[in-house]
Amino acid sequence: MKLVVTIPAYNEDKTIGNVISDIPREIGGIQSVEVLVIDDGSTEDTVKRAIEAGADHIISHKKNEGLGFAFRSGLEAALDVGADIIVNIDADGQYNAREIPKLIKPLLENTADIVLGWRDIDQLDFMPMGKKIGNRLATRLTRMVSNIPVKDAQSGFRAFSKEAALRMNLSGRYTYVQETLMQAKYKGLKIEQVPIEFRARQGESRLISNLVTYARRAGMIILTTYWNYHPLKILASIGGFLLLTGVALGIRVLVHFLQSGTVSPHTPSTIAAALLIATGMQCIILGLFAEVLKKQRIFQEEILYRLRKQESNGQR
Repeated sequence: MKLVVTIPAYNEDKTIGNVISDIPREIGGIQSVEVLVIDDGSTEDTVKRAIEAGADHIISHKKNEGLGFAFRSGLEAALDVGADIIVNIDADGQYNAREIPKLIKPLLENTADIVLGWRDIDQLDFMPMGKKIGNRLATRLTRMVSNIPVKDAQSGFRAFSKEAALRMNLSGRYTYVQETLMQAKYKGLKIEQVPIEFRARQGESRLISNLVTYARRAGMIILTTYWNYHPLKILASIGGFLLLTGVALGIRVLVHFLQSGTVSPHTPSTIAAALLIATGMQCIILGLFAEVLKKQRIFQEEILYRLRKQESNGQR
């Protein structure tokens, strides 16, 4: 069984060497451990330091594409080199690579498809309050829309079985942490969580340098992923609200008409009721159309999964 550790990196030449050196190369139940670094357009000596520390594979992007894109590249490359288990860890040294055996244990015991390392955010005195609040909000939103009792949706230290990696069809470029969890839930993959160590970062975060920007982009990824799997629910809710509001206004106008024989002075309400009812019906119809497209996309994803699996098995 082969374990591939993927490390997305952007200008992390000061820390990536130590991260790679800390990765255990001998783990019970694992025949080989390989390190794959995804250099996301670094302008410093990240690649050089990674090679010096013993990285087995290097993928280099010509420009900075974003963490989500780099993670997706790493996942695909790990499958290409025959990974049975894939562990993703950040290049900044905040996660302890020596904890990889603990992280992958549920996968080796076949009790999970994805293992998420979770940080006890409340106990991290070095983490700024703004980031703590942002982490809690993002985790709560992810928990709400995915119905997963996730403790730390932002953690970048996580492990995937080959089956789980083959099932991922990620589109986010900015980040991947919420999208992978939501897809895992919708695709019936089992998630386990294990407590992990988290250290203070040296220098500024490459991903969350601006909390407002991160919240906006991460929020859009969460909402887009939710939309991809629940278009009818969203549009039917909006359409139903508009339809009921329009009907309520229409009843008010109808009662007045039956009593007086005229819609005046409720002409604006009459127009509003007609528009609300028409818009509500359109939303519901669009929801039905979107639901058909969703089923087609899911069917295409299943075909893609089977092709990936055949290609992956052909490498053995």
